[in-house]
Amino acid sequence: MVSDLYVHRGCKFAGIRSQAKHYAWKKSGEEHIIYKNIVNGNWNAQRPLEILSSDMTRLRHRGIVYEWTYILDTYNNAIIASSASSKLGDNRTYHDCLSQLLKLIKKEEQTEPIIFHSDQGSVYSSRCFAEAHKNYNIIRSMSRAATPTDNPVIESINGWIKAEIECDYCLDDWDTFSSFLNDYIQFFNFERPSHKLKHKSPAQFMIERGQKCFF
Repeated sequence: MVSDLYVHRGCKFAGIRSQAKHYAWKKSGEEHIIYKNIVNGNWNAQRPLEILSSDMTRLRHRGIVYEWTYILDTYNNAIIASSASSKLGDNRTYHDCLSQLLKLIKKEEQTEPIIFHSDQGSVYSSRCFAEAHKNYNIIRSMSRAATPTDNPVIESINGWIKAEIECDYCLDDWDTFSSFLNDYIQFFNFERPSHKLKHKSPAQFMIERGQKCFF
């Protein structure tokens, strides 16, 4: 057994250099080089699937931390796609949510443009993620670097969800984290009153307007 420092000195002596990818630091308020902040504070969607917001948050179930990624329709505050993983940094949750969205677009025969807003995370910024939706009428929008106030809808809902789960739920009562998510999303979309919707649930909001609940 040798120490990390000994290995480092040996590599340095042999001229071995690390090929590890380094984080590209961005100063606060800097826009993405490709995807600008198109929303720019205007979250007043006039129809379903007009402005979507996506983010990841962490929840703990029976001692295991899960990363939960979801997509929110800001027109009715409904969760329209969701995926979780106990593997921290798992990129698949983002792509799974995108796949669910693309299936929904096909099913609803959505042809009008969709604004998809997110932060500048590595998955959202990746070429692979962009390639996956290039044949769809999806317009990308991103918050400025280290500026969560550019995505206040989902940032605030993340806070509400965590507080609500902590106060009103015993998450460990569910056998699996996925079963909890299924129950909670059902509650969130069909029962939970939203202040934005004048204390109606997303489903009630849609029904009262004679619109189809696609979630």
